[in-house]
Amino acid sequence: MSPFLAGVLQLLALIAALALAYRPLGDHMAGVYTSDRHLHAEKWIYRAIGADPSAEMRWPAYLRGVLAFSAVGVLFLYGFQRLQGGLPGSLGFASIDPDQAFNTAASFVSNTNWQSYYGEQAMGHVVQTGGLAVQNFVSAAVGMAVAVALVRGFAGARTGELGNFWADLVRGVVRILLPLAVVGALVLVACGAIQNFSGIHDVGQFLGGPQQWNGGAVASQEVIKELGTNGGGYFNANSAHPFENPTAFTNLFEIFLILLIPFSLTRTFGRMVGSVRQGYAILGAMATIWVAFVLLMWATEYAGHGPAFEAAGGAMEGKEVRFGIGASSIFAVSTTLTSTGAVDSFHSSFTGLGGGVTMLGMMLGEIAPGGVGSGLYGMLIMAVIAVFIAGLMVGRTPEYLGKKISTREIRLAACFLLVTPALVLGFTAAAMALPGPAESMTNSGAHGFSEVLYAYTSGANNNGSAFAGLNADTPWFNTTIGLAMLLGRFVPMVFVLALAGSLAGQTPVPKTAGTLRTEKPLFTGVLVGTITVITGLTYFPALALGPLAEGLAS
Repeated sequence: MSPFLAGVLQLLALIAALALAYRPLGDHMAGVYTSDRHLHAEKWIYRAIGADPSAEMRWPAYLRGVLAFSAVGVLFLYGFQRLQGGLPGSLGFASIDPDQAFNTAASFVSNTNWQSYYGEQAMGHVVQTGGLAVQNFVSAAVGMAVAVALVRGFAGARTGELGNFWADLVRGVVRILLPLAVVGALVLVACGAIQNFSGIHDVGQFLGGPQQWNGGAVASQEVIKELGTNGGGYFNANSAHPFENPTAFTNLFEIFLILLIPFSLTRTFGRMVGSVRQGYAILGAMATIWVAFVLLMWATEYAGHGPAFEAAGGAMEGKEVRFGIGASSIFAVSTTLTSTGAVDSFHSSFTGLGGGVTMLGMMLGEIAPGGVGSGLYGMLIMAVIAVFIAGLMVGRTPEYLGKKISTREIRLAACFLLVTPALVLGFTAAAMALPGPAESMTNSGAHGFSEVLYAYTSGANNNGSAFAGLNADTPWFNTTIGLAMLLGRFVPMVFVLALAGSLAGQTPVPKTAGTLRTEKPLFTGVLVGTITVITGLTYFPALALGPLAEGLAS
């Protein structure tokens, strides 16, 4: 079987698996977020945190809950790392330095999971499981809660109420993420991923020096890292490490986990607004972009000139030989079009244009299908912009799902869109202008610029993957990328919840003959075009200095 055909068959199998899970999971999540019933375990949690799950919140109160919970998470995880040297189960590792502890705390609480450290050489069992793995669950649940609040804004009428953040948070963890994670972890363990609390083992001499391996609760953290679109690996090699990703089947299964909830949330959206066809329209836009990026990545990585490319069947440098170009490309596209950041190959070793594809996926806003929750609310913001543009073209007041899109809504949507590019381009420009940060680049020229651009694109978009080659464990990069992650996560949420509150306070307007049919394929096309134009206008100059220049020169 040719490598290309193997890649096509894996892509088709992945699409089939996602299609089978789409309806039942989407309907289940809609039921979770619309139910009035509280489980006994949930009631205990509410009592422990002193929350009233039945109290409706307007957007300022909902936002305060998001920010307060996340701030406590940053402080807790920072303190946990600073105290690691005195904790049991630390495997003898020292406490984490202040700048790296801040970076890691900001990273995992913001659902980014950027890692400027070697996981197996820095974090003990307690910090890995009690700190990082816990944040993998709750940060994902926060994103889902904000997305559901925006959906309620479209579905609500004149109340201005968006539900209860604490109830949405707890239900997301208890009823959605935990059950799926348990099943997924059992699958990974059955296929060879490790799950233990063993210590450090000497395994012999390799490359002239001693080699040590340590165990850990890897399978349980691996499954939520993918399912919650987190991405931080237990080991530095991430999903290229055989303890995390043992076989070609687990590789495909992990891609499935990455895409499962973000795609299925479009079904949840359709159910909650009372029109599953609206969900299909959003799904269509997400799926179109995702498939197009996979094909584009294959075109860059399978193509090549010279005997080395022909003998290997494509650009195999940096690829995991167990998976090949096809599966590695699907993984790379899926992890950068979501806010996952897990990697099973070396993005810096992709072709110049292939590396640009991974960057462009993040620059879209990671909305195809995007992160858990963040992908849906990002795509809905783009839908608001698309409706506004379509309204200008036909001379009508724009409406979406029965809600008028007025000046206030467009301002909030525009502010949402401007936050991340400002962080990415601003921090990249500062790093390139100052003498110190440039010393962290392994490469010079266009590829060196791509290393820095990728780092800030990954951080501000809450992705977490690394282009590699950049020494990011410095006070400058730990601090600035940490700030980019926090600002890139929570400032957009302010505008999302403000928009949700504005929409929830409106009275729905009835459909007329001139109402734009947003459930039709035509609108899906307009939405994809809007995303493409906005991203191109924003990032093309930066891409021209990095991956495009490198790709055209090769």
